[in-house]
Amino acid sequence: MDLYQELILEHSKRPHRAGLREPFEAEVHHVNPTCGDEVTVRVHVTQDGNSTVLEDVSYDALGCSISVASASMMAQSVIGAPLEEASRVYEAVRTMLTSKGSDAGDEDVIGDGIALAGVAKYPARVKCALLGWMALEDALAQSGHALRAHQATQEGHRS
Repeated sequence: MDLYQELILEHSKRPHRAGLREPFEAEVHHVNPTCGDEVTVRVHVTQDGNSTVLEDVSYDALGCSISVASASMMAQSVIGAPLEEASRVYEAVRTMLTSKGSDAGDEDVIGDGIALAGVAKYPARVKCALLGWMALEDALAQSGHALRAHQATQEGHRS
């Protein structure tokens, strides 16, 4: 079994940082209607000087190994991160998963999430892998901290 398959199985059998925790500013529940996967995500955001920090992301994921593993990888990669960094990780994962296999991803940005690169070749499974990430985006938007708006602001500063 290759390393990536092992990472997915490891995260699905023993999800990192699983469980719903307090405090939180927003909670969302997303369902993938095509397969029945479900995830509930809570976000806790704090201010550290001029930086907004994604202090905690707690989740409860039910579904296939790809969906559960992806939620685990998401939490592992963004908990404690400044919103700018979480936004970069989110965009890198979303781009990789929606590339139909043309974007292998950047392991330095995505971390263990790189194991999901092969999922991009299977459109029916992409929704499974994106479920937790889309819930994260939604929860942050509900808490007043939109990931995509933050990403656009960061890209505007680079121009």
